[in-house]
Amino acid sequence: MSLQALVFPDGRFLLRGETYRAALGRGGVRGDKSEGDGATPAGVLALRRVLYRADRGRAPSCAAPVEPLSPDDGWCDDPAHADYNRMVRLPHPGRHERLWREDAIYDVIGVLGWNDAPVVRGRGSAIFLHVARADFSPTDGCIALPETVLRHVLAAGLDAIEARA
Repeated sequence: MSLQALVFPDGRFLLRGETYRAALGRGGVRGDKSEGDGATPAGVLALRRVLYRADRGRAPSCAAPVEPLSPDDGWCDDPAHADYNRMVRLPHPGRHERLWREDAIYDVIGVLGWNDAPVVRGRGSAIFLHVARADFSPTDGCIALPETVLRHVLAAGLDAIEARA
């Protein structure tokens, strides 16, 4: 059975009648998402898999495949590179972000299905469901929840998020 959450531009995240606070992209929620605009893409974003820092916590319970991160994991956000919007091993020649971070925001990462089937260069990359900063400051386009809430919604069987503009 499919379990989909709704997220609204004001940061409300709704799942099974419960409302949680979420941090969204600094560029708002947009239907015309593009690389570097800081926007959370509008639409239905399937939960593809979940990555986590095994050195900082247990594997999340969820219906999606779960994999531990390693210090050499990254994500290519370089539209000119063949690996654009894909997980990569570091070092990597294209522009990328490191998934193994000093802060806690990537301790649990839900990889969301945005611009991945097929990948269109420049349409946006690295759209994740991840841990929110304590002050709920905006993301670069991701959806972020407090870690306890994130683990709760994953354990509930979340398989997609509909972001509404």
